[in-house]
Amino acid sequence: MVVEKASTCDLEFADSTIQSDKALNTSNNFFEIFSIPVAWDVDIEGLKVRYRALQKEFHPDRYAASSDAQKRLAVQTAAVINQAFDTLTSPLSRAQYLLERKGISADQESYVTTDGVFLMQQIELREALGGVTRSDKPWLALERLRSTVESTYQNLQNEFQQFYSAETLDSAFNTVAKMQFFNKLLHELEQLEYELEDL
Repeated sequence: MVVEKASTCDLEFADSTIQSDKALNTSNNFFEIFSIPVAWDVDIEGLKVRYRALQKEFHPDRYAASSDAQKRLAVQTAAVINQAFDTLTSPLSRAQYLLERKGISADQESYVTTDGVFLMQQIELREALGGVTRSDKPWLALERLRSTVESTYQNLQNEFQQFYSAETLDSAFNTVAKMQFFNKLLHELEQLEYELEDL
């Protein structure tokens, strides 16, 4: 998943067309929208509080009696707030966004890793995923695999933080590519859980 940069610079959140007690930061920086530092570590609970406040402040329903232009602006503003929130609350999206702000494309779709250990790990995990439904105890196999994947995903997040903080951006990019694999695998495990419930 590649996080697209929002064109918030085109949205005059604090324009006189949308009156607000608190003017939303007009920067195209998602962190500044929520008035938090640009960093890997994010106070998710604090972010949620700020998000709910902005949602209420700039909800399109508040401008139902306004002009069509004002209504469109309100919808665009709400959409950018939602995109910024979704990006910063997702570890993978946040890591990709941080790299993009450093001028590094976060598109790993065509990236081919040369990490042999990681390639073998991918193969083993894919085999384990395929073996869950063939197991005598599929739920136990699922939970064990999920535990392994979640633990590795968390370790990769810690690894990214270290590389990003040290400005070792090539290594940070490689780590994000690995994070993308594990993020996708977690979604596949969630889907597999639904399938097991239907058996």
